[in-house]
Amino acid sequence: MLNKFLKLLACIIGVELIGSISGFFAGNIPAVYAQLNKPFLAPPGNIVGTIWIILYALIGLALFLVIDSKTAKNKTRSYFFFGIQLILNFIWSIIFFGGSHFWIASFISLFLLITIIFSIREFRGISNGAAICFIPYLIWIIYATYLSFGLAILN
Repeated sequence: MLNKFLKLLACIIGVELIGSISGFFAGNIPAVYAQLNKPFLAPPGNIVGTIWIILYALIGLALFLVIDSKTAKNKTRSYFFFGIQLILNFIWSIIFFGGSHFWIASFISLFLLITIIFSIREFRGISNGAAICFIPYLIWIIYATYLSFGLAILN
């Protein structure tokens, strides 16, 4: 039981840490966001960080559920898509906020969206819970992709 809890904790803290490191390398995200011309339905900057904390916890929980699953199904593709989406997630804010490469970041967001869909498809065969954990993430990235392209167009 303790070993399971430690795995869960490692997955969640690991994903949260990756998100934090990305934010660190992206620079002063709130300052950059405040200066941008925003599209319709853009959120206030002060809630986005809280949303990401929750999403990173769900992403970490999904990873744990896949790792912990007793299914005999091959997990390799799930780990592959999970890794790709995490890399794309990591580089997006660095490229968008840190480098002001809005168009490049928008296409990264689109690829991230596609990778999340593939992750959910793979997770479903291993752990329905893992697939469900990715649904809020998918919804947010659909919205974030809209915002990313909107910000690219307006700035």
